[in-house]
Amino acid sequence: MSPAASPKAESAKSAGGDQSLRVSTSPRPGSRLAVEVAVPEGRCRASYDAALDKLSRSIKLPGFRKGKVPRPVLLQQIGPLRIRATALEDLVDSCFQDAVRQEKIEAIGRPELQEGFEAVLERFEPGAELTFTLELDVEPTPTLRSTRGLVAEAVSVSFDPARVDEQLEDARKRLATLVPVEDRAAADGDVAEVSFRGTYVDNGEAIEGGSSDGMSVELEEGRMIPGFVEGILGMKPGDSRTVTCSFPESYPNEEVAGRQAEFAITLIELKTRELPALDDAFAQQASDKQTLAELRSELETRLKEDAERRHRANRQDALLEALVEQLEVELPETLVQDEIRALIEQTAGQIAQQGLDVRKLFTPDLIRSLRDTSRPEAEQRLRRNLALRALATAESITVVDDEIETKVRELRRGLSESANIDPQRLRAAVAEDLLRDKLLEWLEANSTIQEKVADEDGSEAAAAEEGGAKDPASRATASRSRSSKAAAAADEAATADAEPID
Repeated sequence: MSPAASPKAESAKSAGGDQSLRVSTSPRPGSRLAVEVAVPEGRCRASYDAALDKLSRSIKLPGFRKGKVPRPVLLQQIGPLRIRATALEDLVDSCFQDAVRQEKIEAIGRPELQEGFEAVLERFEPGAELTFTLELDVEPTPTLRSTRGLVAEAVSVSFDPARVDEQLEDARKRLATLVPVEDRAAADGDVAEVSFRGTYVDNGEAIEGGSSDGMSVELEEGRMIPGFVEGILGMKPGDSRTVTCSFPESYPNEEVAGRQAEFAITLIELKTRELPALDDAFAQQASDKQTLAELRSELETRLKEDAERRHRANRQDALLEALVEQLEVELPETLVQDEIRALIEQTAGQIAQQGLDVRKLFTPDLIRSLRDTSRPEAEQRLRRNLALRALATAESITVVDDEIETKVRELRRGLSESANIDPQRLRAAVAEDLLRDKLLEWLEANSTIQEKVADEDGSEAAAAEEGGAKDPASRATASRSRSSKAAAAADEAATADAEPID
């Protein structure tokens, strides 16, 4: 090739415009990255021309066929600002994608223009180079200060034989016959049918949903807000009484939380429970067992398995917390928000399973509240997952394809042929679970777990938290969702304390 060919090639390149980007990056706090992009004038012009063509094809003007509007007319009709805005929007998006590929950036979420779209638009000219800076979240790089010799403290869970009797007693209460009572006052354990009207003490206004013409109330501590059940005790059918109650500060409905209320209560009817005898006939009524001895044996087996499961879960939780203490990472907000959404969807799914209308219950205010209350758990879950990822990298712990395929086949055997299962998602989930199990096994083998006995009131407090107060207002108004943390606890309780009697 003669030297004369070089100027010709350079001229062609200049005429077409160099479309390559100049990209520089710098880290930002919170696992973010600033990406400065310099866009050559040729690419700016090409984006502007493409925007003109796109708008020309999409806009219909009288006297012109669609897609045949002359550029001067188009500019006059829709204005240059809209064309430049369309061009810039497409330009920023395409340059972001190219910069990510060019610099091999592990981007998550959407980028943000550092100075804002309007400010960049003011500087954007089709015939000039454009420089702008994008800020975006990137995949975090978790590291662990230490992986071996960790010390964790876990609450020990053991089988309590008394739980068998408690379960049997609960079943007797469920199968009890309610018998009307007329010759005495209401006492603990009775079931009262009441009507009531609730008003706020501070302004005398009626409580929305805080009234009923007939509601069954079990006269047991913790069933209603403090003061309500206590106010019914001692009443006889036909009696009326006004009682003062206090809504707890933690009450889900923020409008009534912490406020005092007066309830005008009338006792319509009083009933007491007649419990069935604890015998073989009861066992047959309460379960598929033929004898009380068989039922006791089944309950004991279930409760032992449950205690072992919770004991194992406590040990794993303690190990994960010890590992997280060694974690060094910055959490990108995109991943935190993804985790919050997952927790809220989990809560919504649990509510839907109860037959409630999620669309009615999940008001904008409730969703905002759930986002706030879910954040600590979302961050905790994210830190745990990142700590496990860092452990897998540090100790080269992996799962092989054979392990995954074996588990997938095992799971598929338990599914019906018509089950609509995405094989790729199933495989990914199996791989994740198997790796997690391996990591926890490795942690347990290379750490020390110190076990302690639960506080005497620990289980009682958990039960009270799980049950919650069933107050008059919440019965008649739209139910409020638990926080995502409480929803997770409810899942745990549903497995741990599921009704052992069919």
